[in-house]
Amino acid sequence: MSNRLEAAEQYNRALKLGQKSYKECVLRGRYPYPQVLDDILDDAMLVGRVELGVLEIPTEQIVGTKTRGRRLAFADNFMPLMEPDSEFAFKWMELCAAHLGDEGIREPIRCYEYMGRFYVQEGNKRVSVLKSYDAPTVPGYVIRLVPAWSEEPAIRAYYEFMESYQLAGLYHLRFTRPGSFAKLQAALGFEPDHLWTAEERQRFISGFTYFQAAFRKLGGESLPVTAADALLVWLKVYPFETLKTTMAPELAKTLSTVWADVKMVAQDDPISVKTDDVQEEGEKEKGLWGRLVQAVFPARLNVAFINERSPEGSDWTRAHDLGRQYLEAVMGEQVTLQSFDHAVPGENAEELMEEAIDNGAQLLISTTPPLIDPCRRIAVRHPNVKILNCSAAMPYTGVRTYYSRIYEGKFITGAIAGAMSKSGWIGYVASSPIFGVPASINAFALGARMTNPRARIKLAWSCVEEDPFAALREAGMDLISNRDIPTPDRVREPWGLCRLGTDGGLEPLASPYWHWGRFYEKMVRSILSGGWDALNAADGGRAVNYWWGMRSGAVGVLLGQHLPGGVGELADILRRGVADGTIDPFHQQICSQDGAVRSDGARYFSPEEILHMDWLCDSVDGAIPSFEEILPMARTLVRLQGVHRDSIPPEKEGTLL
Repeated sequence: MSNRLEAAEQYNRALKLGQKSYKECVLRGRYPYPQVLDDILDDAMLVGRVELGVLEIPTEQIVGTKTRGRRLAFADNFMPLMEPDSEFAFKWMELCAAHLGDEGIREPIRCYEYMGRFYVQEGNKRVSVLKSYDAPTVPGYVIRLVPAWSEEPAIRAYYEFMESYQLAGLYHLRFTRPGSFAKLQAALGFEPDHLWTAEERQRFISGFTYFQAAFRKLGGESLPVTAADALLVWLKVYPFETLKTTMAPELAKTLSTVWADVKMVAQDDPISVKTDDVQEEGEKEKGLWGRLVQAVFPARLNVAFINERSPEGSDWTRAHDLGRQYLEAVMGEQVTLQSFDHAVPGENAEELMEEAIDNGAQLLISTTPPLIDPCRRIAVRHPNVKILNCSAAMPYTGVRTYYSRIYEGKFITGAIAGAMSKSGWIGYVASSPIFGVPASINAFALGARMTNPRARIKLAWSCVEEDPFAALREAGMDLISNRDIPTPDRVREPWGLCRLGTDGGLEPLASPYWHWGRFYEKMVRSILSGGWDALNAADGGRAVNYWWGMRSGAVGVLLGQHLPGGVGELADILRRGVADGTIDPFHQQICSQDGAVRSDGARYFSPEEILHMDWLCDSVDGAIPSFEEILPMARTLVRLQGVHRDSIPPEKEGTLL
């Protein structure tokens, strides 16, 4: 008898939940009943049916019914809507009493699964009773309906899910982006084709259940992302093994530290690319917010530089260290500078960053892309510390990235090469297929074509060949664009655009270079004037990527002393035009190697289009190498910054379940 009384009370509680959900749906203009699969799907949209047998179905993924029958008896959350004295209510309470008894509800429901959601054919009341008790799963016999393939992201993600289901056997894992399951396998320490054991599956479900609760607590159900999407973001900072040992409030707190990045998962443009002078941009966006910040911000800034290598052992680090010295020379009274070398990701990098913060660092500047992961973990622990990482296109709100538009300088050296080429063939040594490099190749080719319409570029890659310069030389190139000089004072052969003499000698003609000191000076001045915080408040929570060029002084072109006078004058004209914006290297007719018209000459490419170029102009002889072709020493950078990084299988990196 007690079970029947409790069942009646449970029905009244469920009825109130159903009525509440119904009213909220009506007020918001949403359909107030469970979805009906027959109304949203026809056989023409399917390519097959798969009988999966009896599964434990995640209750939250049961969203509707197969047919329209009985749909008016339930609200959209499957809670009842019929009065307590109805026949429907009586049967509901009978099932509830059985659930409370020794036998429980054992008979599986029958349902269809489509795109990761379940639609009940038999057993609606069983689902309703179990949902009213917040049961995590419902046993059910499942028939999967397979949608026709298309390039639509949701369909691609679902096809990937079907592959992942064969390995993990989990319906709990729903991602919105293709490639996500492979990343999860790597994060958990599994090989890409690892078949989960029953024990591993249970361990994951146990930890993921806690994570889902934290996700919901923070309002995740209102976001266009899933708990599985959020878990991938969280795992970049925290180990999976802590899920079962962290108390619920603390787990929600750790998730909140990366919540801004979770919200960016579904954004088409999660990164705001800033190409203008940050000081001017900060002044434009600062307004009252910035003036208030400026009023309370200290007049001196403690800045720490974090380098993977030493200036003595790396030209790249030396270029950034010269930038640090420049900053000290021009702003010595307003900055306190620290410098840490040999910061190794995964070893001592975080420790050195913590040391810098203990020494008062308010701004951390890490000078290589591999330092992005320790920077993210530091950002979580020290949200008030400003952090910069020298990289591009990183979708993390806690760490701003910076790089330079070196393609502007390449356009000018390409014009020089076209003007001075005898054969029309010009060699070009590219570094790695990372963001911005295809743009540099194309800008060089377009510059060469501007001064020599017959010019063609012979492309080689230093990430593929041990000595690409020698290979181009043997191919008969008399002009070769090699690696750029890191700083104007470090001119040595064979850097930059070189002319090869008949005697075997090399004559440097021109080279783009980075002036990191200009960037650091303007960045620090912006922080001291409140520009950083004003940009943070005005940019809608997106990640910020500074991508500066010749206008800011962060990029320059050094001309060789033997450059013919007329060519040198042309280079100066182009240099001034690019710097003041009157000349745009890509504002012309452009066709790619596949014959596609990329520009009719009237349009302007956006900064994002230029940064993410993954195609080459039709005047380039060569191709972007695949990941398998790249030498092992270059693969870490390509994984982080490669133009095709999303298609590269992730490396196993985490702790086994």
